[in-house]
Amino acid sequence: MALRKSNGENLCSEHVFRDVFLSQFKTLRNYLLYRYRDAESADDIAQNAFVKLWENCGMILPEQARSFLFTTATRMSLNVLKHNKVVEGFALRSRQSESDVESPEFLILEDELRVRLEKALNNLPEKRRVVFMMNRFDNLSYAEIASHLGISVKTVEKRMHYALLEMRQIIQNI
Repeated sequence: MALRKSNGENLCSEHVFRDVFLSQFKTLRNYLLYRYRDAESADDIAQNAFVKLWENCGMILPEQARSFLFTTATRMSLNVLKHNKVVEGFALRSRQSESDVESPEFLILEDELRVRLEKALNNLPEKRRVVFMMNRFDNLSYAEIASHLGISVKTVEKRMHYALLEMRQIIQNI
């Protein structure tokens, strides 16, 4: 049972559908573009909404076309977003599992190195350890370290030099 316009024409009529397309496509596309910030997806979803409208043209009055298009396009775009989220999650898990394939020997050596470096860091004199950690872990420049500690840049350079010498000596013994 096709719903018809008062003048007897329904949405399945080519010129009625064309009129709806010409009057609504740009508005629908702009709505999708504003909402989802992706021009290519906005075009695709708007076109697919019109395909759905055409497939259901016998059940929809031309006056109902706008509402149908916006509802259909919103649902389609939410489905695309949900699908993309699943794909991204799968890709992330895949990358993580690829990076977790280190050999047991590598993992043991990594743990040993970490323990030795922590021990070497803890064995540094307090002033050198502070300078080393501020530079290497907090990514502060020598000038920033000097400013924070209230010492000269030359003093920071000297402390860092001796800290690096001690750390290199520990690393060479590994």
